[in-house]
Amino acid sequence: MKTRTVSHLLYAEVVSMGGMPIRQPFPTNNVQQIDPFLLLHHHKTTAGEPFEGVGAHPHRGFSPVSFIFEGSLRHQDSRGNDSVISAGGIQWMNAGMGIIHSERPVNTDADLELIQLWINTPAAHKMDQPVYIPVKSEEAGIFTSDDKRVNAKVFAGEVLGVKGKVKSLSPINAATFDIDAGGTVSIPIPADHNAFLYLLDGAIILDGYGLVDGKNAVVFTRDGDGIAFTAKEKTRILFMTGKPLEEKVVSYGPFVMNTQTQIMEAMRDYQMGKMGVLIES
Repeated sequence: MKTRTVSHLLYAEVVSMGGMPIRQPFPTNNVQQIDPFLLLHHHKTTAGEPFEGVGAHPHRGFSPVSFIFEGSLRHQDSRGNDSVISAGGIQWMNAGMGIIHSERPVNTDADLELIQLWINTPAAHKMDQPVYIPVKSEEAGIFTSDDKRVNAKVFAGEVLGVKGKVKSLSPINAATFDIDAGGTVSIPIPADHNAFLYLLDGAIILDGYGLVDGKNAVVFTRDGDGIAFTAKEKTRILFMTGKPLEEKVVSYGPFVMNTQTQIMEAMRDYQMGKMGVLIES
């Protein structure tokens, strides 16, 4: 296997989102998106820290996906969905033509850690009906290496021969890895996909590159068949690949469309109540 080279190493700086500190490796001034991936937020609070989650807010034109690593998160939306996903699971929502949702911690006295990833929707599907797809930990596809040092959960597409539950609107492969020190893995990547890793913690030795520490996203060039690495210490990783849409992106807050006119229409539709109403319980 020809391993891919690294195009960018993006450290997840701490930024403020409505007064809440989160880590954001991208977008940055140099890397606006890793098409079709638009934004990554890594949030972590420990028991007792003040965090009430995010109240009712709208989305249109993309899929906000929450990967839960610690604690439990409750999702409610204007289409009547109401579910709790705990550590090891995800909440995948195709916002489509518009939906209002909230995400709240179930227990504010417990640790909570999650990644929210925004995945762009193809122009042809931006006005589809919204769809909410919860995946519990036990519903994920499971990969375990022969030496038990590499464990992965697959949520969409196919990774290491294991398929995920989510049928995405464009070709996406999504998995989380939990790797013990010394664990080695080689992951094939479709030739026409962009790919990145995000290390929540730990450190790896990446073939052809070297040491990568936690809180970094590694973006790969489309010049090889896959990637390979060895965990230097216990490490948790989000692994994503996706076929680029190569479409114009125009965004404003929670709306991601293809033209400025479509953004104005989204704002109008939200104000007129066309994305529904959510009264949290």
